[in-house]
Amino acid sequence: MKKIVVKISIGLLLIGCGTKNTTNDVATNVPVVTAIDLTQVTDDKVPVIINPGRFTQDTVKYLLPKVVQGTYAVSDFGKFVDDFKAFDYNGNEIKVEKEDTNTWVITNAKQLDKIHYKVNDTYDIENSGVGTPFSPSGTNIEPKNYVLNLHGFIGYFDVLKNNQYALEVNAPTTMKRTSALQKVAAVASEDGGTTIDKYFASRYFEITDNPMMYGDLDIEEFNVGNIKIVLSVYSPNQVHTAAKIKETVFKMMKGQKTYLGDINSTPRYDIYLYLASGDESAPNGFGALEHHTSTVVVLPEQMPDEALASAMIDVVSHEFFHIVTPLSVHSEDVHYFDYNAPTFSKHLWMYEGVTEYFATLFQVNQDLVDESEFYEKIMNKIQSASGFDDEMSFTKMSENILKQPYASNYVNVYEKGALIGMCIDILMRKESKGNRGILSLMKELSLKYGKNKPFEDDKIIQEITTMTYPSIGAFLNTHVVGGTPIDYQSFFEKVGLTIKSNKIQTNYIQNAGALIVAGNQEKGTIFFTDLVNDNSFWAENGAKPNDDIIEVNGTKLTITNANNILGSTFQWQEGDDLEVKLNREGEEVIIKTKVVKSYTQGKELTASDTASKEQKALRDAWLKS
Repeated sequence: MKKIVVKISIGLLLIGCGTKNTTNDVATNVPVVTAIDLTQVTDDKVPVIINPGRFTQDTVKYLLPKVVQGTYAVSDFGKFVDDFKAFDYNGNEIKVEKEDTNTWVITNAKQLDKIHYKVNDTYDIENSGVGTPFSPSGTNIEPKNYVLNLHGFIGYFDVLKNNQYALEVNAPTTMKRTSALQKVAAVASEDGGTTIDKYFASRYFEITDNPMMYGDLDIEEFNVGNIKIVLSVYSPNQVHTAAKIKETVFKMMKGQKTYLGDINSTPRYDIYLYLASGDESAPNGFGALEHHTSTVVVLPEQMPDEALASAMIDVVSHEFFHIVTPLSVHSEDVHYFDYNAPTFSKHLWMYEGVTEYFATLFQVNQDLVDESEFYEKIMNKIQSASGFDDEMSFTKMSENILKQPYASNYVNVYEKGALIGMCIDILMRKESKGNRGILSLMKELSLKYGKNKPFEDDKIIQEITTMTYPSIGAFLNTHVVGGTPIDYQSFFEKVGLTIKSNKIQTNYIQNAGALIVAGNQEKGTIFFTDLVNDNSFWAENGAKPNDDIIEVNGTKLTITNANNILGSTFQWQEGDDLEVKLNREGEEVIIKTKVVKSYTQGKELTASDTASKEQKALRDAWLKS
């Protein structure tokens, strides 16, 4: 998972490869037949029918996922289910007890024929105060667009986890549709107005791992090497097109394929891009959620072309690199994922951190960005990581990621986690005289394990040490298992780089990665912190610490909509008109100006003037090999 979030102080891959094999002697071994009817939607609720076959035991449980792979957070999809009913073979309703948010108990299961319920979407209630899943893992139900993350619609029986699934989706024939799940047939109604698409999944995991999108889609299909890419875009106001985005995705994925080399990949990869309109019913959890052969992306529709292209490179490249880890390298916690009582691996530094590092490094490796841009991204990660607990054990955090204080440090997997990957990469380059790096390590681990063989969580660090060098084991035990902060300068010195203080360009809510705004829970407002004095744009326009930001260009700013409104500042362009209303100790202050670049004092990573020939050669091996 990759989140793009405004981290205000008001306060992502677990891709399972199946479930532990158990003998199914409690029900007929037939596919669980499921149906979603998009032609019968009322009040944004989709009817779902589940036919499990005949049970041979008295009591069974039906569950919707509490947690889904890749999110590391409680989603509680059962919370969005209404009118849950069970019927016997005579069509009579039979008793159902709701055990908890996500679990329904049927005590007369031998008589159970079918289950009926309705599913409400999550997108249009994200701003209601009701806890909802991260947008790319959520659901959308509206006449022009359906985001079908199937884990939000289809559940599983506790005794049928390994059964096959047959899924039918009924939709208007004229509606465009794309699916990462295997379609086996399409049956049109007599009048041709609707078509039932029939899909097959070998087990429940394939239901959760293969999203779909139906509606007014703009679709482009193209090949990158031997991979067929299907790009499906929903832009409610038709601001962006798939054709316009295609070239960015092609160039990015071509670079990724070249960077990865001989690592096995998928013959088809689907990208579902939902562009949020920015109104109150639109989703605001921007980022993406990865699957084995696809990714769901949610980004703001108002992003300019250049900003959208940059975001797609950062976000989609991260998700695609998950084919390395955890798709090819993962632990038993990932392999035998339990949707309602999950345990978590200790190695988010690998799953999310190394993946994010690859998504950052490949861009300079494949000349998509120059070295100075790459260095700027690294320094931004160092600055962002400084806002988290730098002495927290990464392995302990990963294993307890749903609990506090670890949950609030999760976003650090994309910051310090990527820096951990960088340090290992530089160390391996140093030890091997430039010949080996962290990508070669991941390839070796992929060959040893692969998608169908998990590693033992407690043994992988020792295995990595054995496969590499004692210095790698010492680093992991000191800085990943242990809580000793990393001295990044010592690693940069190995490749002839140095950190200098300098005037640097920044954005309008941060100073080189440090937020200049915070939230007041009691008042429900957003205010400037002391750091606003060091942001040239705001300082020159008279903003002061503790000023409440009341309105931005006529839109009221609150804690609830802060992610959308403050996130839009990244799309401001030089010369744009701007009007901001502030509250300064009860007095209204209005800033009316035009947008100009903003600067702050920060730290800059640059090539050292005294770098040796050996250091330069190592740097070249690190960035370009």
